Amino acid sequence: MNLLARIRNFLNWEIAPKPDPKLLPEFYPHLKAFRLPLILTVLVMLVGTVGYVLIDNFTVMDAIYQTAITFTTVGFGEMVPLSVNGRIFTINLIIAGFAVFSSALGILVTEISKGTIVAIFKERSMLYKIARLKKHFVVCYHNEYSIEVTKQLRKNHIPFIVIDPREEIHKWALENKYPHYLQAEPHAELAMLKAHLSSAKGLITLSASLADNIALIASVRLFEKEHFLPRPYYVISAAENMSDVEKLKKLGADTVVSPTKLTAQRVSAMAARPDMENLLEEFLYKSDNPLDMQEIEVPRYSWAVLKKLRETHIREMTNTSVVGITHKDGKFITMPKGDTLIMSESKLLVIGTQDGIKITRELMRKRVKPKELKFV
Repeated sequence: MNLLARIRNFLNWEIAPKPDPKLLPEFYPHLKAFRLPLILTVLVMLVGTVGYVLIDNFTVMDAIYQTAITFTTVGFGEMVPLSVNGRIFTINLIIAGFAVFSSALGILVTEISKGTIVAIFKERSMLYKIARLKKHFVVCYHNEYSIEVTKQLRKNHIPFIVIDPREEIHKWALENKYPHYLQAEPHAELAMLKAHLSSAKGLITLSASLADNIALIASVRLFEKEHFLPRPYYVISAAENMSDVEKLKKLGADTVVSPTKLTAQRVSAMAARPDMENLLEEFLYKSDNPLDMQEIEVPRYSWAVLKKLRETHIREMTNTSVVGITHKDGKFITMPKGDTLIMSESKLLVIGTQDGIKITRELMRKRVKPKELKFV
């Protein structure tokens, strides 16, 4: 280990992750048009150097210098007085230099106007940014649903990438403030690698086409197996009807949302209880609201296993309430009483402040009974 590496380890410096070089788009093939100006430049420099040596007996270094200042038309003048033949040769050299630079400038303007080189540099820059992401979500296909989803992810400070194969994604990214985006087919393996899917938390596919969602879910699950990932991705999809919901779940989607069903449930709830219309939006969906609801899994080694709910004193210690318990076998207990036993690997549905829920999760992960219970 060299000295720089030791210093880096001592100071706990982390090197910024970089994308795999194989994923970066190559711009060298697009520079082929500049080969002719480059060859002409070398050729003119060679002819000019030989000419000054033969015509006016310049040294090689002086000839190279005189050729360079003449070829680039910087106007430094003559190093030594030139003969008539030398001046005629110099005039021709200036014209040749002007022609070479004009052709190179024309090629540069043409390539820039195509936009290919600029697009390649933008994509390379984006891939470097994406390589630094961890536990992000990959949102596939831009539409009205993805716009609203990304707004909520941004409000909750959850990193995300938007992938869409259409060229308009660049314009949509600016309009909707997508910090990271890619123009690619989401189900392609190359797109998944570019999206740094190996470090992602999950994937959201919101295409209006059922075929697109099916192809993407299948591709993601296959990607997991081929790359031997330690944990499965959390896949969220959208479907128009209940039959499609069942299909997507069987293919591997963890959660399938049906906009039609959600709209019907919302309308019926408004009709039955108009005063409860905005309850969820006000207390659960707003990122700036302190009230939250989460599921907390009880590990096998937790001190709370086989304890009664009242014996844990969760409410007194964390100011949160357990409103439901899901056992390992899937049985759900609504509003559990104080004598309800907490089983191994059960999930507690807890409602309270975000800080209180965080403390509750830490409390359930302890192996030994907390000392704080003595004072409750």
